Amino acid sequence: MTDGKNCSLPISEIHSEDGAQELVRSERMKPYLALMKAQIGGQDTEPYLAALAALPLEERYVWRVMSALKWAFCDLDTENAIADLHTLSEDDLKKVLEPLSLRAIQFCLFVNALIGEDATERIMQHAVRCAKESSAPASGE
Repeated sequence: MTDGKNCSLPISEIHSEDGAQELVRSERMKPYLALMKAQIGGQDTEPYLAALAALPLEERYVWRVMSALKWAFCDLDTENAIADLHTLSEDDLKKVLEPLSLRAIQFCLFVNALIGEDATERIMQHAVRCAKESSAPASGE
């Protein structure tokens, strides 16, 4: 990113992850794509926003993301993550570690879009404090 400034990127350099095209082309993304098309075309977006507002939460984009996070972390066990860390090959560990920064950035961008910069910063700072506290030895040890 470039200090909040827009930059040009040739379409040939835009890469998507496996499965991304399938998600973009899904039936539930059609209202969002229609909204983006209207925005790009300078059209009135109110009808498209009204169509989104009429959707039940379970059919919305934010629900898809929150459901993915739920399934990703519903059985979070840091001891298992530590065990994997100590037993993964170097190649497998690299495959796991490379996307971590990107996922953290994507998560922050998602939260920021939903609740704004200040609230996002508070949540992230709290999360970092919790992570640090969970790795600190218990008193008396």
